[in-house]
Amino acid sequence: MKSLFYSRFFILLPWVLIVIIMIHIDTRTSVRSPAMGRGGGAHRQDRTSPPRANRSALPVIYAITPTYNRPVQKAELTRLANTFRQVPRFHWIVVEDSSVRTELVVRFLARSGMQYTHLNIFTPRRFKRTGMPRATEQRNTALSWLRSHRSSKDVGIVFFADDDNTYSLELFEEMRSTRGVSVWPVGLVSGRRYERPIVEKGKVVGWYTGWRPDRPFAIDMAGFAVNLQVVLGSPRALFKRRGSQPGMQESDFLKQITKVGELEPKANNCTRVLVWHTRTEKVNLGNEPRHRQDSVVIEV
Repeated sequence: MKSLFYSRFFILLPWVLIVIIMIHIDTRTSVRSPAMGRGGGAHRQDRTSPPRANRSALPVIYAITPTYNRPVQKAELTRLANTFRQVPRFHWIVVEDSSVRTELVVRFLARSGMQYTHLNIFTPRRFKRTGMPRATEQRNTALSWLRSHRSSKDVGIVFFADDDNTYSLELFEEMRSTRGVSVWPVGLVSGRRYERPIVEKGKVVGWYTGWRPDRPFAIDMAGFAVNLQVVLGSPRALFKRRGSQPGMQESDFLKQITKVGELEPKANNCTRVLVWHTRTEKVNLGNEPRHRQDSVVIEV
């Protein structure tokens, strides 16, 4: 009798131990809080991005990018798209300097996976001479689109994002809180490592710049953002073509919507560089070898 009992006991013992171990593991897993210890990695949130549930409350960033046909155009747009695609609540307004919307940009934007508006306007040739302001018509066309398609109910930030710059993702989080006009440093500009507004006690009191420090707003196009409602509330504020000089368009525009004392310093009181001028080298197509029997079609 005892031998029968022991034989059954030793047969059942491994199964009993397995059940006990499984219950113990299940209890520990269900009690552990995702927010405690190192086991909550799956619930960790990116510090630079708000939770998805809160993203709908963010102001939309409207980035205005003038562009024109040239060998590096698609490369420049690709670099920007790879950055902009990571920014929540982002609307890209791309304005071509062209009489028609080109197939290259149409295809590029369609494949970008982003929310965008594609516009075009041709700059008259008499305004393309050396020494004249650039992209005036394109920026003004984008401003006109905003005033026609957005209202006082819309919450957003307007930023002039040229396609030959490089942007940190942090910059877009900095500008989202803009109430009027916000400002920050720009790197690799005017022959210096950076230009920046000089800030004292939270107010802009001057400018560190390598060119024309006497300008009312000695700032680069990439160095400021404007609340959408300021743009909508100043319907006559545009970039000037007549009477404006190269490098003065920023001042001409900002004078119409704000004062220096009202500027909002960002990027740790304008001590951090989060945007850089990174123009690519011009391509000399004359140096390319000619292939008489080149059957490969390269899409550029």
